Amino acid sequence: MTVTQQPTLERTWSEAWQWSWDRQQEGYMPDRELRIQALLDVVEALAGPRPLVLDLACGTGSISRRLLERLPDARSIAVDVDPALLAIARATFADEPRVRIVPADLGRPDWVRQLPEIPVDAVVTATALHWFQEPTLRRLYADLAGIVRPGGVVANVDEMAPAELPSLGEAVAGIEDRQRAEKRSDGRPDWDSWWDLVAADPVLADAVAERRAFFGGDHAAEFSPPAAWHEQALRDAGFTEVGVAWRAGTGAMVAGVR
Repeated sequence: MTVTQQPTLERTWSEAWQWSWDRQQEGYMPDRELRIQALLDVVEALAGPRPLVLDLACGTGSISRRLLERLPDARSIAVDVDPALLAIARATFADEPRVRIVPADLGRPDWVRQLPEIPVDAVVTATALHWFQEPTLRRLYADLAGIVRPGGVVANVDEMAPAELPSLGEAVAGIEDRQRAEKRSDGRPDWDSWWDLVAADPVLADAVAERRAFFGGDHAAEFSPPAAWHEQALRDAGFTEVGVAWRAGTGAMVAGVR
């Protein structure tokens, strides 16, 4: 193998895992691309064409990839704790100076010390913060208030059923369940099956072992309150302009301007 072949093989490997991750995630969120687009709409509208963005709980770097495609002059600080997902992210952005990968446990109050640069113009996160329980998520929002510059924005898109519309919300959830079933009918892996595939990759085997040791098998129970809870938590943290900036069915994006 030549020196020039190695980067090409690494890119091919990382792209294959990016495609696999996207496909698995779309089995749970058929509107995933719309969710990410909504996040980037907010970033571009409030932070302009050259923002410094904190990609919070970045996973494989899905949002950062799309951020750079849309805003080539943007920069990203991509933060996560999962060693396997970060291994894919590092390979993806190996030759990309606009992205800095930062391993940090958001569940720890001192995670902010790991950041290489603050303040940031925007913080974005998608379908990730539901893994934190209420006290931790409140503290995390307060942390973000100290990271974002005045006038900057935090945007979180996740499952946030409309509590004020229980009957409609239940009906829409039923439709979304059918959409997910249709998406998965092509045989794409679910969450557990996808992780089995990752564990079988010798390049990722050590990272998966580290992941399992950290999480103790898997994540804790989910905390998925309605959008109103997120709005109030952001206000309590010091964000001045807060509200639902996008919604599609039971999924919503709550944004807060610092």
